[in-house]
Amino acid sequence: MAEKIKIVVVLGPTAVGKTALGIVLAQAFGGEIISGDSQQVYRGLDIGTAKASKEEQALAPHHLIDVRDVDETYSAFDFVREASQAIERIADRGKIPIIVGGTGLYLQSLLEGYHLGGEVDQEEVLAYRQELEQLSDQTLVDLVKRERLEIPEINRRRAIRALELKRFSSDAQNQEPPYDFLLIGLNDDRDSLYHRINHRVDVMMEEGLLDEAKNLFDHHFESQASRGIGYKEFFPYFAGQEDLDTAIAKVKQNSRRFAKRQLTWFKNRMQVDFYMVGEAGCEDSIKEAVRDFIR
Repeated sequence: MAEKIKIVVVLGPTAVGKTALGIVLAQAFGGEIISGDSQQVYRGLDIGTAKASKEEQALAPHHLIDVRDVDETYSAFDFVREASQAIERIADRGKIPIIVGGTGLYLQSLLEGYHLGGEVDQEEVLAYRQELEQLSDQTLVDLVKRERLEIPEINRRRAIRALELKRFSSDAQNQEPPYDFLLIGLNDDRDSLYHRINHRVDVMMEEGLLDEAKNLFDHHFESQASRGIGYKEFFPYFAGQEDLDTAIAKVKQNSRRFAKRQLTWFKNRMQVDFYMVGEAGCEDSIKEAVRDFIR
């Protein structure tokens, strides 16, 4: 069996500092960064998606940024396919793939592998996974029992994976994750994180977020990209239904709520070691963990 590719994954809520840490790790360990964000794939949406700046991208190679026009769609299936290709290329160059992002479904789908191989319809697998993700923990357990599946130490993640395999594959090898990965979760105390989020929105407004949102409103109103947080909240303002202060407040509120949902996803559905960015020695501890993992 071929040796699995080692990858480092930096994840966490919006505005916690994932981009900066990814660059630090890439420089320290000879890595290349793959964006794990569902909105940063769009060209022209730089401010509202908190995309790494041109200066930041010059500090380390970045992948899966600016790979779609704003009127195109992008799915978890697209991400898994394109991220897998990037991982292979990076590893072939002798570099460490470092995935940086906060889109939970994308990261989980890549790391746990819904692409089961063979003649399986990958879109069908993803649709089934998204259906299972909507179920409660108890409903998933009941389904596992109904299917008479044997799962040691059952949890939500294992239940979903077993049900996928039951429906789409009998190949036991497919139960193995496709990569050897280290999950690094970033977090901060709630007040500090919410302050980070509010401040970032203020900075985005100064940098021209309103112009990006207006372009979507005028030319790509029905696009998938226009539904992203940081853009859709301005549409009532452009339509003359709300004032600008109300729109900005909604961006901040929705961003804070999104951060909470992200943390819930990572804590409940992925086995993550979290580091508190406000604590002394946080970065050094993370570097030590990455160093041990690579060795």
